[in-house]
Amino acid sequence: MNTQNFELVVDGVPYLVKATPFDFNQEKRFTVTFNGSEEYVFVFDTSVGRYMALGDEGVDIPSRLEVEIAERLFSMA
Repeated sequence: MNTQNFELVVDGVPYLVKATPFDFNQEKRFTVTFNGSEEYVFVFDTSVGRYMALGDEGVDIPSRLEVEIAERLFSMA
C-alpha cells in the first residue's frame, strides 16, 4: 500500500508521521507511527465522526496529535 509521510507541529512539538492504509472487513484502516513510536491502528469511529487509535494503546497519543492525525487520515481515505 502507499505509505504517506507528513510532518505536523502540535503544541510546538514537531512530529514526523507515517501512515499506511489497509482494508479490513471492507473498512479503511491505517497503521500509524510518529517520531519512531510503536505502531498504532487508526479506525473510523462513527460515534465521534473521525479516525481514532484502536485499543488501549491509543491513550499514549497526545489528544491534539490524535486529532491532527485523524484529519490527515480522513483526507487520505
